[in-house]
Amino acid sequence: MDFSLPEEYVMLKQMVRKFTEREMFPLEQTIINREAERGLSDTPVIPPEEEKKLLEKTKELGLWGIDVPEKFGGQELGYLAKCLVVEEMNRSIVPLTLPPDAPNLNYLLSCCNEQQYEKYLVPYAQGEKISALAMTEPNAGTDAAGIELRADRRGDKWVLNGSKMFISFARKADFFITIAVSDREKRKKGGFTAFLVDKDTPGLTVVRNIPVIGEMVSYELVYDNVELDESQVLGEVGQAFIPLQNRFGVRRMELAARCCGLADRLIKLMIEQANIRTTFGKPLAERQAVQWWITDSTMDLHAARLMVYHAAWKADQGIADLRLEAAMVKVFCTEMLTRIADRAIQIHGGLGLSKEMPIEYIYRLVRIFRIVEGPSEIHRWLVARELTKKNKVYDSFVL
Repeated sequence: MDFSLPEEYVMLKQMVRKFTEREMFPLEQTIINREAERGLSDTPVIPPEEEKKLLEKTKELGLWGIDVPEKFGGQELGYLAKCLVVEEMNRSIVPLTLPPDAPNLNYLLSCCNEQQYEKYLVPYAQGEKISALAMTEPNAGTDAAGIELRADRRGDKWVLNGSKMFISFARKADFFITIAVSDREKRKKGGFTAFLVDKDTPGLTVVRNIPVIGEMVSYELVYDNVELDESQVLGEVGQAFIPLQNRFGVRRMELAARCCGLADRLIKLMIEQANIRTTFGKPLAERQAVQWWITDSTMDLHAARLMVYHAAWKADQGIADLRLEAAMVKVFCTEMLTRIADRAIQIHGGLGLSKEMPIEYIYRLVRIFRIVEGPSEIHRWLVARELTKKNKVYDSFVL
């Protein structure tokens, strides 16, 4: 078995690491300050002018559209390449998202018709438009079956009524992939339909931002008699649930890769602190407790990386059903980062709690990761359900 990365991927990884350290690390104190000072506003933690500069530089480096098919102007390097880039960039706390902005790419690729390709998919894939997924509601988060936003046929139109909560990118988005109930009896078994809703559609309003922990910015949307043509139905009527699950799988792999990058950064800081900090006449590096924290963290990260790379590799082999892999990496990597962030704070003591370092920022950030894209509990339930239903043990190496 060959566990080595292709040479071109190693070069890609090294290039992104240099970019991250050269261009992103110097902005980190700005990120920490802006996040601390913004209060209840939705001020972005990264200054727009700095974000623009970083995006221009990443475009010059060829980092846009890594997983986008060539026919849509992308590089078609695959999921493993994308995960490597996400991991390296997230050794920094600067929240830079490479276009296309979110894993809605897979949803659009699988469901867009020819007309929608030109209007939505192509400009989205090339970084000219930003999308947002509007699914979560006040009573429908982890349990998507609880969605209540209605989609009713009125003549040759669809009319949407209801609200969505905790929607990321809402202020920036050019269009929303909106999940609605088109058949209240069938619901997730043939009653959910996806719609492409442009931001300036009459009746669609971003009513408020919802202040939350860390860098995350989310919003509430209201759909008040939003009238749509049949051409704005994404995929088949009533069949939104399966492509929605596939979209989540990609998102969870990328989130896991992000956790690996942040964990790598924390372990580096832990090792540096252990070598330079002396207590009672000895460096921390000679204290057994500290040695074990560093060792346990290194083992955690090693296991997490293997899981993420393996899941991404399976996706690159064309395996469509990655629900188990996506669920497992989401749980393992977010909880892995939680443990490492806690150890990093403990090693640094008061300095770890201060806003002069990125450690406490990461500590709060990972608490978001254990909720978004499905909490750990639902993923554990999903894995157990699938394994007991099939009455077999999961085999990592069976495609």
